[in-house]
Amino acid sequence: MISPIDLLISVPYLPGTGTKVGLCGTIFILMVQVFLKPGKEIPVLRFHPWVFSGAIAKISGQPEDGDLVEVLNKKGDVLGVGHFHHGSIAVRLLSFEKQDLQEQGYWDQKIQDALKTRSLIAAIQNDQAAFRLVHGEGDGLSGLIIDLYAGIAVVQCHSIGMHRQINLISTALQHILGHRLLAVYDKSKESLPNKYANEQSNGYVWKAENQPIKLPHPVLENGVRFLVNWETGQKTGFFLDQRDNRQLLSRFVADKTVFNGFCYTGGFSCYALKAGAKVVHSVDISSKAMDFCAGNVKLNEPFSGEHKGLTEDVLKHLNQSDFQYDVMIIDPPAFAKSMDKRHNAVQGYKRLNLAAMQRVKPGGVMFTFSCSQVVDRELFYHTVAAAAMELGRPVKVLHHLTQGADHPVSMFHPEGSYLKGLVLQIG
Repeated sequence: MISPIDLLISVPYLPGTGTKVGLCGTIFILMVQVFLKPGKEIPVLRFHPWVFSGAIAKISGQPEDGDLVEVLNKKGDVLGVGHFHHGSIAVRLLSFEKQDLQEQGYWDQKIQDALKTRSLIAAIQNDQAAFRLVHGEGDGLSGLIIDLYAGIAVVQCHSIGMHRQINLISTALQHILGHRLLAVYDKSKESLPNKYANEQSNGYVWKAENQPIKLPHPVLENGVRFLVNWETGQKTGFFLDQRDNRQLLSRFVADKTVFNGFCYTGGFSCYALKAGAKVVHSVDISSKAMDFCAGNVKLNEPFSGEHKGLTEDVLKHLNQSDFQYDVMIIDPPAFAKSMDKRHNAVQGYKRLNLAAMQRVKPGGVMFTFSCSQVVDRELFYHTVAAAAMELGRPVKVLHHLTQGADHPVSMFHPEGSYLKGLVLQIG
């Protein structure tokens, strides 16, 4: 005789739910269970949210990418619940206890907790503010980014499991932000696994009634105005992680000549001009970025300084120019996204930093950054130091920089600290 359980096992899972539909449409909660090898539970017990495929002893069931799974130790004790994926990071844990992640209350509480963290940052206490509301593992939501641009929540999911929760996430944003929320935009297609991404499209998940949305959208950051376009811009439309570093730059630029390399939409340039810079040169190879930069500069007029935008390759420009600057800013895109590209990235960072240092006046200041996760803080420091040695001039470190406070890093997930920067004085 075939048992009800045998019948149930033959029924497929509902993707992303960890449930099955049995006879007569009955819903059965039958979460796939992932058992870890002995000793591999230690990172999870220390609240690290990633379970790597090599740590798994066995899986009870056949989960699809994005399904909810329970993670258990060898004894069968539940360690947490998360999203499964066939890859190096096999499970992204969202809870370190047994919990129903399909409940709206879970998402409401997570968004509420994230907003409380941001309430500690005075710079976001404004309806026109732009800030990161959810920063993945830093907010206990591995695979989820939410940036808020003056009432527009731009959601970027980095896992299939997280993307399948987009409606729960949107509803939570509406519950927690209330009248402050004008729309929820899904910008996940570019950050999702290819096969799944091909079936998706970016677009609005929700819009408030009678609230027309015009792009580009104006926002305010530390008194500086910017126009943001999440539909056509990189990432979610703007690089919010440099908020605190842009503010720091303002202390160094009064009546100075400034070079902003890889300027993108001109964040550092606008801060420098607002703070009284005499001359600002903004350089980026993208003509679209330079158009945005020019628009943002115009938006912040009047100011006393002169601005010039150049659509050129930054390294070539530095090597061919003989202009000397008081303040140099070098903020390139990631030079490497995998470990096998790291050596080439390090060499690239060294060449770029050396060329930039050569264009700094004696006693001038240089802000230099790397957002490559495979180039850690120590390696970045040594790479810049190698460039300084070749330069043959005295160099002092004035500041060690990282991402803004609205991009928090979990103590148990140091990988979340991706932005590295130095402020140098060059003799």
